[in-house]
Amino acid sequence: MRAITGVSPRLGAVLAGLALLSACGSQQQPAPPPPAVDVVTVTPGAVASVIELPGRVQAVRTAEVRSRVDGIVERRMYEEGTDVGADRPLFRIDPRQNQAAYNSSAAALSRAEAGAANARAVVGRYAPLVKQQAISNQEYDAAVASARQAEADVASARAALDRAKLDLNYTLVTSPIAGRAGRAQVTEGALVSAASATLMTTVEQLDPVYVNFSQSSSELLQVRRRMATGEIKAANLDRVRVTLILEDGTVYAPAGHLDFLDMSVDESTGTVSLRAEFPNKQRLLLPGQFVRARVEAGINSNGILVPQRAVQVSGQGASVMVVGANNIAVARPVKVGDLQGGSWVVNEGLKAGDRVIVNGLQKVRPGQPVTIAKPATPGAKPASAR
Repeated sequence: MRAITGVSPRLGAVLAGLALLSACGSQQQPAPPPPAVDVVTVTPGAVASVIELPGRVQAVRTAEVRSRVDGIVERRMYEEGTDVGADRPLFRIDPRQNQAAYNSSAAALSRAEAGAANARAVVGRYAPLVKQQAISNQEYDAAVASARQAEADVASARAALDRAKLDLNYTLVTSPIAGRAGRAQVTEGALVSAASATLMTTVEQLDPVYVNFSQSSSELLQVRRRMATGEIKAANLDRVRVTLILEDGTVYAPAGHLDFLDMSVDESTGTVSLRAEFPNKQRLLLPGQFVRARVEAGINSNGILVPQRAVQVSGQGASVMVVGANNIAVARPVKVGDLQGGSWVVNEGLKAGDRVIVNGLQKVRPGQPVTIAKPATPGAKPASAR
C-alpha cells in the first residue's frame, strides 16, 4: 500500500483500525445450533371414548298443583321448599259452599230413592190386578215405565252426589306426587277458580333427576359406525355410563346412565336428543342447572393420547410439531377429541411411532432441524389404565 503523505501518525492508526474492523465484518457469522426439544413417541393403547356435551338438569316428575274448585283459600298447610309425601295436604279452600252443595245432592238422592220405592210398590200392586183384568194393560205399562224412570232419577241423583263429594274433597288440595314443594303462588284469602285452573304451587321429584343434552347427528353416526366396525367396544349398550362436570368444574361423584335416545333428528338444529338419569340424594343437582355430561361410549383399543402442552389450538384447528426425517420439525394438523387428564385424545393426524415435540416448541420453526434432548419416550399412559 502506498503511504499516505501529509497525514499524522495518530490519524493513520485510526484509519488502519477502521480497515481492520471492516475486514472482520465481512466474514460470515456461524449458524446457531439446532434447538433442543423433548419428544414423546406415539404409542396407541386402550383409551376411553368420551363424548362431552352441555346439558340441563330436569326433575324426573313435575306436578303443577292447581285449583279444581272455586273458592277462597283458607290456609296453607305446608312449609315452602320442604319435601312432601304423596297425598300430603297443601292448601285448604273454604269448603262451606261445597258442603252445602253436597247436602243438597244427598237430599235429592233421598227424594229420588223415595219416589223409586213408591213406583216399585205401585208396580207390585198392579201386577196381580192386571192378571185378573181388574186394570188395563196400559195402566200397568205406565206404572212400570214410571218405576223405571224413578230408578233412573235415583242413578242421576247418586251421580250428582258423587260429583258433589268430589268437589268437597277438592277443597283439601293435596300433592299428587312425593317431592319438594315450591313457593306458594297464592296466599290465604285469595280467590281460586276451577275454570282458569289457578296455579297454587309446584312439586318436583328431585331424586333421581334427568339431564337432557343433544348430540350432532353426524357425530352420533360416526360413533355408531366405529362401534359397528369394532374400533370402539362398549361393555353394555343398555346402560351407557355418564358422568357430570358441575358449573364450578368439579366432578359430580355419583355416576349416571343413558336412559333415553330420541329416534328422530331435530330439523332446525340437526341434533338428536339424549337423556341421562342420576341419583340425587344430597340435592346437589337442581332443575335448570347447567352441567357438562361426559358420555363414555366405550373403549378404543388403538387410541392415541398426546400431552396437552404439545397441542397448539387456533382458529384453523389443532396441530402438533413432529420430528420427521433427518430431525426436521414438521407441523402436523390433527383432529382432537376430549381432554382426559392432562392429555388430548387425537382421533386423526398421528400414527404409531410419530415423535411429537412436547418441550421447546417456542424455539422450533417448521422445516428447521432440531436436536432431541431426551430419548424418545412412550406416550402418556391412557386414562383407562391409570
